[in-house]
Amino acid sequence: MTDDGDLPPDLRAENARLVALLESHGIEWRRTATVDVQHTPSALNTDQKVALFRRLFRGRTDLYPVRWESKAGKTGYAPACANEWRAGICEKPRIKCSDCGHRSLIALTDRTIFDHLAGRHTTGVYPLLTDDTCNFLAVDFDDAEWREDAKGFAKSCRELGVPVALEVSRSGEGAHAWVFFSTSVAARDARRLGTALISFTCARTRQLKLTSYDRLFPSQDTLPKGGFGNLIALPLQKQPREQGRSVFVDDALQAFPDQWAYLASIEPMAPRDIEPTILRATGRSHPLDVTFVADEDSLEPWKPRSFATQRLAGPIARVRYGDAGQSGLCSEGTTAATAREPTGAPGRLPES
Repeated sequence: MTDDGDLPPDLRAENARLVALLESHGIEWRRTATVDVQHTPSALNTDQKVALFRRLFRGRTDLYPVRWESKAGKTGYAPACANEWRAGICEKPRIKCSDCGHRSLIALTDRTIFDHLAGRHTTGVYPLLTDDTCNFLAVDFDDAEWREDAKGFAKSCRELGVPVALEVSRSGEGAHAWVFFSTSVAARDARRLGTALISFTCARTRQLKLTSYDRLFPSQDTLPKGGFGNLIALPLQKQPREQGRSVFVDDALQAFPDQWAYLASIEPMAPRDIEPTILRATGRSHPLDVTFVADEDSLEPWKPRSFATQRLAGPIARVRYGDAGQSGLCSEGTTAATAREPTGAPGRLPES
């Protein structure tokens, strides 16, 4: 089947309905292709590597975040600015960047990506686009049980036919699970997919929670007023990569020997597959029945939401209710761990 991301909404909805019908009868319709990334050496030159990287990790291109580290060892990310530390213009730290009238954001370029891969700086990406769409979904695991939780999540994705790529984070103490889309999709749909996959993992493993799960990227359905949404650090930066971190791994968490061959083998998920996958992951209940937390402030995302009992004023009409269906088990999380890795130094673009 060809990608129908450009079809009118009514045809996309009809395709999703037909796919769900096929799958409800156990009829396999996907074409599967296997790539032996262990024995397919990359023949990409530097320009092709940069182009491949930008195609997969597509976010905002009118700006990008860059990692900083203070003399006291504090680290963080801030939007790259052409006026940073310019005498008489930049007044950090007295004035925050977000409040500065001289802020001049720098657009993402091929050179930016090359310098990230070569170790000259560490770059992140803002996944949420200005039209509230995104090109990938990332799930963050970063607690004591991150290894088992990330492997369990990846196994769920395989069972549901979702192409997932696991990356060990630059700290070496967590993982990111990436799902790339062939065309941009509504951030809300991507996040619904992520929530459904997590719910499915909880149900499949009979766990009440995945203790290491942190949050989804993008972290919002819509772009915050005056903001850019949450950022995620890009993988394969030279320094952590040389220490076996910020690299892509197999389901046993072993790094692929040729990172570029692996990235080239990734087949993005078609937008038409999102809705059927949500249906399958949630036991064919309606996608809106998936337990879902829209904001990023839930401190215990895996527990069912509890509502305070409030007494309503005035008479209450009697209503007869039918049986309520069971919704998903899990929803989405909150805090993000700060990545800690050595600062970059000039270097050559890695061969694998």
